Amino acid sequence: MSERRRRSADDGGQPPGDNGRPDGAGQGGPGPESPGRRRPAGLRETAQQPRMGRAEMRKAAQKGGKRGGAAAGAGAGDGGRGGKPGKKRFIDYPRFGKQGVRRWLPSWKQWLTGFLLFFATCVGGVWYAYATTTVPQIHDLVNDQNNIYYWADGSEMTRKGETNRQIVELADISPNVQNAVIAAENSTFRTDSGIDPMGMMRAVYNMATGGETQGASTITQQYVKNAYLSQDQTLGRKVREFFITLKVNQEMEKNDILRDYLNISWFGRGATGIQAAAQAYYGVDAKDLDICQSAMLAGLLKGAALYDPTNPANQERAEERWKWILDRMVTTKNATAEERAKCTTFPAPIPRKPPANMNGEISYLVDTANKFIMTKDPTISQQSIDKGGYKVYTTFEKDKVDALKKAVDEVKGETLNVQKRPDKDNWVQFGAASVRPGDGAIVAIYGGDGVENQHFDNNADAKGVQVGSTFKPFVLAAAMQVGVQTATDDKGKPKRINADSRYQSDDLSEIRKPDGSLVIGDDGKPYRQKNEDAGKRGYVSLRMAMQNSYNVPFVQLNQDVGGQNVANIAEAMGVRKESFVDPKTPTFALGTSTVSPIRMADAYATLAASGKQAEPYSVTKVEVKGVPRPGFNKPELKQALEPAVADNVTDVLVNVAKNGTGSKSNALGRPVAGKTGTTDQNKSAWWVGYTPQLATSVAMWREDPAKHERLSLNGTGGKDSVHGGDTPTDIFTRYMKAALANEKKMDFPTPQPIGSQVDSSGAPSTASPSTSPSAAETTAPTAPDPGAQQPTQPPATQGPACVPGVDCPGTVPTQPPTKTQPPTGGGGGGGGGGGASPSCIIPGLCGTPQPSASTASTAPSPSNSKSNRPTTSPSSTGGAQQGAAP
Repeated sequence: MSERRRRSADDGGQPPGDNGRPDGAGQGGPGPESPGRRRPAGLRETAQQPRMGRAEMRKAAQKGGKRGGAAAGAGAGDGGRGGKPGKKRFIDYPRFGKQGVRRWLPSWKQWLTGFLLFFATCVGGVWYAYATTTVPQIHDLVNDQNNIYYWADGSEMTRKGETNRQIVELADISPNVQNAVIAAENSTFRTDSGIDPMGMMRAVYNMATGGETQGASTITQQYVKNAYLSQDQTLGRKVREFFITLKVNQEMEKNDILRDYLNISWFGRGATGIQAAAQAYYGVDAKDLDICQSAMLAGLLKGAALYDPTNPANQERAEERWKWILDRMVTTKNATAEERAKCTTFPAPIPRKPPANMNGEISYLVDTANKFIMTKDPTISQQSIDKGGYKVYTTFEKDKVDALKKAVDEVKGETLNVQKRPDKDNWVQFGAASVRPGDGAIVAIYGGDGVENQHFDNNADAKGVQVGSTFKPFVLAAAMQVGVQTATDDKGKPKRINADSRYQSDDLSEIRKPDGSLVIGDDGKPYRQKNEDAGKRGYVSLRMAMQNSYNVPFVQLNQDVGGQNVANIAEAMGVRKESFVDPKTPTFALGTSTVSPIRMADAYATLAASGKQAEPYSVTKVEVKGVPRPGFNKPELKQALEPAVADNVTDVLVNVAKNGTGSKSNALGRPVAGKTGTTDQNKSAWWVGYTPQLATSVAMWREDPAKHERLSLNGTGGKDSVHGGDTPTDIFTRYMKAALANEKKMDFPTPQPIGSQVDSSGAPSTASPSTSPSAAETTAPTAPDPGAQQPTQPPATQGPACVPGVDCPGTVPTQPPTKTQPPTGGGGGGGGGGGASPSCIIPGLCGTPQPSASTASTAPSPSNSKSNRPTTSPSSTGGAQQGAAP
């Protein structure tokens, strides 16, 4: 077949023309542009590119349309309508005649039109909002009311928030105050438009993005917020503030705005307005305030809760702001350098004059409730509370509050005598709190002597008092739940231990890390931990160490468990994280952290509730204008400790209360558990105890009110030293007798076995009462030598349990005894070697051997022993070389 015929067949049966063109145009046939013959754009019929069929053309057209090229495939300028242009659209979008991405990009005319429409809409919206904004009269908006607080039974406790505000004219406000406020808050107040656009944009952006909220920037904005709006930091409130501020700035004179702003601003101490503030802080009228006093009061506008120097924690902050405002007054031409030079001494405010209905413990109860409210609902501030209108239903039980105050007052009256011992019995303070286990309700607190006696700090919420050895149960709980790093179980995890685990208790013992290396102190030498006395008791069980509050075992146990693990357990039990000192410090286990009485009571309540922790709460309901505020539901319980762990720690603390440093609590006449605490140099003393129904903490300390420094309790009450087992335990016992008078006696749960016996890290495989223990303790005890003298039977106060060869009193020589070799050690060892005493697990069931000269030589002298301690193992309430003792 010839080449010509092949091309003809490929062209769909159309022969080429005479002129040799493949389209046959030379013979009058349909040309390439004739109606009877179309081809897609971009395709030219050649021998190499034959004409497509109808199906192929349809597919090509569809494919081209999807790619934005339909117009091209339909012929130039015909819009796909046989050469006729399409109907013109009002909005040419997607754009006609454009290909690819350009088809969907608006033209510059469309961009300009859209911008103008948006701008016109915004302007119209702003104009409408401004035109419809009305400014209500101030007397309809500033209406302070009482807050009413209720006891747990629904009866009224007190009313607070009576209006303490007097409206004065600007002429009756010292120019010093006016200038100080303008310099501090808004230096361009006299000339600005009432708003700070950049400040508003920052505030709106922060609120929209969840950042830190900001208040109004200008005096006019602050006036609008205080007078016409709520204190909520929301986007909607900020928009309303903007329009009202514009309106107010147009309708009111600057002097009127400044006058009203000063008359409705909150200055703390329950004072609203500059006249009330001048009387509350300096006992003068607003017109008589000098420049120094004015600068201090102006500083309160940034936040009286932070800058009121009445609170010792605010003193330094208040003085810094006072100096800044005085310097700012000179910079902004609101004062001369000569006037500034007159203020060399900070103008200390006069003592507060609280209302009579806030006397006694009421002010501290209200303070506790208010703090809880502001914590649970961040939209409620101290300023809004002071403006009033709240009904607050608390968890406080009046009979228990009265009983706690009575117990403190009685013990103070019997113990302290300021006239007789002015240098020792003065400035003694107490703080206490009582919490219901398994619930978290704070039923009673003792916050101090009362605001009527110029004591304004709430001691129940004190955060600067070290807790001493009341921290040790957290270490034991961590060892039982997390385990020690010095031993591993069959799964390779830290081994969980029990209270029978033996730890070195000798005074000034070296402390080792879990790998056996020595802990190095700040002096670059191996760290040695001190007990309160210099006894050498060798290895004792953790039960006995807790009973007698030895420091060395728990400092070592803290190393074995890991300080951070201990902190985590304490936090889970209810202690705030910010209360901790560095967990890496060697004395972390000895209570160098500063925890409030409320939080300590709550943490021990976790033990009483078999490991269930509830956040302490003091408010059950808050109503504003009769409408309950959300978020005040009862806190949910969480399992902070395994029940077996909590119950085993409780069992150890029952022994402390019954036979150890807290034996004064036996007078309560019902099962009780707890722990004493005394810090280094006796600067504080604690007892935290509990029954199944109630957990109560009592703290005692001395503080110089001028320097705000902790002072030693040594000599207080005529005693050489004051321990947690003395006055604090006495207060606890008296209070709990009254608080639980109508409740039945309940036993603690029987503890289930937990962990295993693990000796301390770095310890030899045996233990003896000396610093170089023999190998006899871990081996089976040998039969006692019939010719050896038997040790004295310990008194019944020693405790219900002891570890054979460890806690059971006796004397164990480091070498086999001879007739001429005296036994070594001071008790606390046994169980091996000739002369060892038989194991005695339950006192009272063992025989009572007669003492001998050999055992008598190792017992402490009567002058150094204590009635509630084993005669062969003198104990202490602790003492730390660097930090807190029990």
